[in-house]
Amino acid sequence: MSSIAFLRRSSDGRSELIFRQDRIPVAIGPGGVRADKQEGDMATPRALMPLRRIYYRADRVARPETFLPCEPLSPHDGWCDDPSDARYNQAVTLPCGSRHERLWRDDHAYDLIAVLGWNDDPATPGRGSAIFMHLPTPGGSTEGCIALPEALWRSLLKGGLTAIDSRDS
Repeated sequence: MSSIAFLRRSSDGRSELIFRQDRIPVAIGPGGVRADKQEGDMATPRALMPLRRIYYRADRVARPETFLPCEPLSPHDGWCDDPSDARYNQAVTLPCGSRHERLWRDDHAYDLIAVLGWNDDPATPGRGSAIFMHLPTPGGSTEGCIALPEALWRSLLKGGLTAIDSRDS
């Protein structure tokens, strides 16, 4: 059975993940899906992206059921998004001295996140960083990530999700 979810546009123009027989509405970046993803373009990459690792806020949510590497976040967890830093598109411990994204957030967007395998083997500076699957934000779109409600997110993980394929989006 497939463990890949396919990112597509529905007939009404909204983004959705198709996983086995389910169609799951998701939010993506306002820049759409782009093969030429660049840092800061607000686009979701057009690629086959494996789920590398799961992080969760243990003070807010339960550990998800998954066979993927999974660990709780700490207030010192961050992600380097500075193309001039050797740690570009990698997890960092804060403070780190370079431009970064804080993973321990006041809102709930990163209470449950998956690191998607984009531009990480190896990272090319400027090709885009911090591409995650996470929980929705009040604004509705992301900065290039894929967001969906927690119950659906957990269902995908429990169902064995291992990758997102956006190549036909």
